[in-house]
Order: sequence, then C-alpha cells, then structure tokens
Amino acid sequence: MLKSTDHPFELALLVPAEDIIFELRGYAAVAWADFLLNPRRLRGSDFLMRWSQGVWSEHQLIKAVKARGEYFALPYGPSGVAPDDDVREYELYFERLEAAGLGSIKRPDLLIMRKRDEEKVENILRRLGGAEELPFISEEDDRISQLLRMAIVAVECENSLWRARQMPDFGAELKPQKRLGGQLGLKKSAVLPTVIIKEEDREPLREWQSKRHVPIHIWHAFFDLAFGLPLDRADDLIQSGAIEPTVQVFQAPGGATTKKAIYKFYYHYAYSLGKATEEPQLKAQCLTDKNGHVLPYVTFEGGRFELRSEALDVLRELSR
Repeated sequence: MLKSTDHPFELALLVPAEDIIFELRGYAAVAWADFLLNPRRLRGSDFLMRWSQGVWSEHQLIKAVKARGEYFALPYGPSGVAPDDDVREYELYFERLEAAGLGSIKRPDLLIMRKRDEEKVENILRRLGGAEELPFISEEDDRISQLLRMAIVAVECENSLWRARQMPDFGAELKPQKRLGGQLGLKKSAVLPTVIIKEEDREPLREWQSKRHVPIHIWHAFFDLAFGLPLDRADDLIQSGAIEPTVQVFQAPGGATTKKAIYKFYYHYAYSLGKATEEPQLKAQCLTDKNGHVLPYVTFEGGRFELRSEALDVLRELSR
C-alpha cells in the first residue's frame, strides 16, 4: 500500500486499476516488472501514456488561455514545471525534489495571470533561475509572494482518456436521488464526464488557498472537452451531501496499490472550460531497458483546445 512517505514520482503517475485492466484487456501477460527506468520499476505502457496525456492536456490548456490574449498560464507545481519531453528526466526531477525534502509539499499546477503582468512575471522568473526552480523555493520568499499577488486564480489540473461527448450518460438530466436525500444526481453506475478531486488533495489545497489568498479551481480535460470547478463550490457540494465519495484502487509505477477516496462532480456543476477544435495525433514511442526489453507506449502530439467564452467570463470575474 502507498503511504504518505511514498516517492512523489510514484504519486504523480498513479493510475486507477480499472484503467489498467481496460488498457491491457485481451493481451497476454507481459513481464513489465523486468523494465527498469531508474532505481524504480515502471510497470507498463499505462503509466507512460498517463504521463504523456497529462503533459499534453496541460499544454493544451496553457495554449488555450494564451490564445485569448487577456491572460496567460504559468506552470507552478512540480508536475507542471518538471521536464515534459523525457520521462527519465521527469523522474530525476522528482528525485531532486525528494532529496531537497520538498516532495510532499502540495502546490497547484498553474497560476493564471493577466497578460499585462507578463513582463513582470518573466523578470521574476529570470531572478529565480527559471520556472523549473519554483518548487525548490519557499513560498515565503518575497519573489514568490510577488508572483502570487499577481495570480487571479490557481489551477489544479486533472485529465481523463475519454471522449466526453460519447460517454453513455452525457446529456442526461440530474434527477432526485433517494441515496442523496432527494438531492439531484444520477444513478451510481452512470458514465459521464466528471471533475475529479482526490480526498487526500482536498485539505492541502484548501490550506494553500486560505494561506495564499488565491482561489483554486479544478480544470479537468477530456479528449474533446474540458470543465472547470471552483474548489469552494466542490466543498459546498460535498458538505451538502450532493456528491458522495467513491473509493477507487490506484496502482503506482512501482506496482504498489492503494485505495483512495475521490469525489466525482457531475459536469453539470462545472463551467464549460474548453473544447477541442483539432484532435491530437497519437504516435507510437518506445523505451528500451538495459537488457534490451522494449516497452511501447503512445504519445499525444498536436491538437488544439479553444477556451470557451464562459471560462473567459469566469476569469474576468476573478480578475475584478
């Protein structure tokens, strides 16, 4: 079982066990455990695909914000600023973070800033040694404080490998549910787009929001659509009983499994964040271990997301 002391690289690439079963269904068993990436074991293409998809979806959201011309997104948390073109370098970055004793510190993935502040932000980043150094610098540092004062919202990024519009219950209306005390919802087995928050992340994010005075929103990207949900709104839905926790089994690259409570917020409660106007290309890649064992996986390249007018209105309201 994963514990709070587990390596941040393991935590960053957790994959729901049900997704692994889906990805490998119909294939013969493969000795993934023989594949060594660094000192850790990377057990299959699921984890590499999750890394590639996470990098791709975050880049799409960053570009979508920038394209609107009023705001820009600054990668801020470890996953956002870590190397994004080499999975080995990505892991070594987390090794460095853990060695510095900073692996357990929770920070949002992105900061959304006004376009007019971009030059000031770039000057601060130059003084800090680049965006990749942000997780190694205390938030009590005056330069980081300056960045946070310019942020209108902080973003925690999530992603799912689904076409939201094709999910069976997309478009279904919420109806009173007995298990929710008559509150609106859908049957437990419903399959539809949701914005996901892990229970273990809720309190650290709430503490960060309270201490740094920057509102946090969760942005969840699917293959074709993206949705946003304020953390405060999520807390209200949980407190009212409108959203129940779901216990899910996760597996880390090292093979360890753990049960985690997560909250799945119906997209009906979220604002429309973006839509894909161009789909990415899925390209085959592979890594080879020291024994010559080839590990194939799929990467996401290209594509284009467009920020919705509704999302832009949310940013403008936050800016005021």
